Amino acid sequence: MANAPDRFTLFLLQPGEQRIEVQEDMRIPNAATFIFNKEDHTLGNMLRHAVLAQPGVLFCGYKVPHPLEPRVLVKIQTDGSLTPAEVLQQACTKLIVQMGALKQGWTKEVRLSADGGQYGSGAYGSHLWNAYGAGTQADTYSTDADRAAGGAIGGYVDM
Repeated sequence: MANAPDRFTLFLLQPGEQRIEVQEDMRIPNAATFIFNKEDHTLGNMLRHAVLAQPGVLFCGYKVPHPLEPRVLVKIQTDGSLTPAEVLQQACTKLIVQMGALKQGWTKEVRLSADGGQYGSGAYGSHLWNAYGAGTQADTYSTDADRAAGGAIGGYVDM
């Protein structure tokens, strides 16, 4: 498309551009807006949920000003026990821990699945079909076809 923005400008910072900008709100006590450049709804929604889980938060919301602008505005208001920046830092720390646990769990499951894992061979486990007796789908189940379709690593298998 002729009017589409260059893809790299959507996630690479330009020289002198900062990833995060802070605007303190002078009209509302203990409130600030954090502008995340080169980010989208993925980060905005995760941060909103993580910030709202913190004690002392009165309000947290986010918005993407325009679909073609790669930036997210996150507004946080606290009760004064912590500043919005401190709450955001704690929320980010918890998100980093959660993403690390998710990565470990995913890696473990992929490794188990590749080794035959919990469900035997393939994503659906051919040994589970044998419980239905002879002459059932277990006789026609193909682990090679399953692996070729991505089933060995938990992928989608078209049946």
